[in-house]
Amino acid sequence: MRIRRLVLDVDKAFAQPSLLDVASAIDSAPGIKAFTIHVEEVDMETISTIITVVGDDIDYARLVNAIEDSGAMVHGILEISVGEQVIEPPRPRQRD
Repeated sequence: MRIRRLVLDVDKAFAQPSLLDVASAIDSAPGIKAFTIHVEEVDMETISTIITVVGDDIDYARLVNAIEDSGAMVHGILEISVGEQVIEPPRPRQRD
């Protein structure tokens, strides 16, 4: 299966690892062309992030291992794109 984009729900402790540590871990995983880390929520102990990763053939297991080896925790996949190209997700409908 050729994974092209993953959107992951990832939490990390407030103090460590830093976002730079998590970014460095993701950058070391094979098949990654680019990624973003978006902070969703911050509380006294935890920072909740949404991480979007794109590439030509992302190795999911190695990506998760890299993130978790940095000290963060992957809670799940929020979105996955597989195949020859990335299909953009639908935009949410605007409420009147």
